[in-house]
Formats: sequence, structure tokens, C-alpha cells
Amino acid sequence: MRYSKDHKQATRQRILEAAGRRFKQDGIDGAGVAAVMSDAGLTNGAFYAHFTSKEDLVANVLADQLRAQRQSFDAQLPGRGGLEAFIRSYLSPQHRDEYADGCPSAALLDEIARRPAATKQVYTDELMGVIDDIASRLNPTHTEAAQTDALTLFGLMLGTLQLARALTDRALSDQLLARGVETAMKLLNDPRRSARGPIPPEGCMSAVGSHGGR
Repeated sequence: MRYSKDHKQATRQRILEAAGRRFKQDGIDGAGVAAVMSDAGLTNGAFYAHFTSKEDLVANVLADQLRAQRQSFDAQLPGRGGLEAFIRSYLSPQHRDEYADGCPSAALLDEIARRPAATKQVYTDELMGVIDDIASRLNPTHTEAAQTDALTLFGLMLGTLQLARALTDRALSDQLLARGVETAMKLLNDPRRSARGPIPPEGCMSAVGSHGGR
């Protein structure tokens, strides 16, 4: 039987969503193709009609998950209010407890760092879309200059959530999340950060020094 293009796309999306949940719950290495296809209600043989390998699936899942995260962020209120709401939602006990439905970076970052370069490039490209959206709310006039601040803010949120998930003391974990929100808000409202404009070329070169820009 031949299926329509829409049917094939819907099936592919079903696999991506099932894999995203399974990867975030069990880890990339802990989730096999058979488990993913079972979650999607499909046979193993159907997998290769959509993906060339598990690594191909991993890259596509990361892209799909980060695009969904970006859409969720974009759905927040515009400007600073939406960014504050995003921070509070990200560093909430509910998000901490929902691995399968939560941030792909928080659940998978340690494994992503060990993936092949092509997969890490997909992750980097899609993550920077999220970061640029954060930067545009931090400094609408100079989004590019605010990129590092946005990465720093997201890194704080990400690390706080990961540590909160690892703690067995629930009360301490809750306190950590609350303090993480406070710290993120301080960074958000730092007058020194908001006063910064674009960095002139001379400043870039002197700041980079011998490190080559990274």
C-alpha cells in the first residue's frame, strides 16, 4: 500500500515525538530503536523509511525538540515579561519532575557533548535560535551583543535544573530552584548588563587576546 506524503510526514513526526520522550527519560544510549518504535506504535522495519541510522534520529530529535522549545518561548508574553515567565517556568518543581516533557538540554546535555560533530552542530544551530530569542528580549536594540549574556543566563538555568534533579532532598531541591530564580532575575536586571551596547572591534580583539575568540 502506498501512503500519501502527509501520512509519511505524520508518521515521521510520531517517531520524533516518541523518541524525544524516550531519550529524555532513559538517555540516548539507554533508549534503543526498538523501544522508540514500540512507543510510536510502529514496527522496527518502518524505522528505515524515515531515518538512515539511530544517529540520524538523534540529530533530528534534537532539532525537533529545540524548535518546539523555541515555539513555546515565543508563545510567552513579548519583552521582559515573557522572559521572566520563561525563567520561572523553567526553574519550577513541575519542570524538574517532568523529564520526558521538559527541556532537551537539561535532560541530554552530557550525552550531546559526546555525540559526533555533525550531531553537535545540529544542536548548536538550533540552540542558538533559542538563545537569540532570549537575547532579543534582553536587549532588543543590540541582540548580537546580548548573545553571551543570553547564553550565561540559560547556562545558569540549565545547571540549576540539572542539580535540582540530582538532589535526593526534595526540600533542598525546591530551595535551589527558588534561589536559581532569584539569581536569574538579578542577572536579568543587572544595570551594568542592560547598559552595554555593541562591542567595538578593538574591544573584541583586546578581550579575546590569544584565545582565538572562544
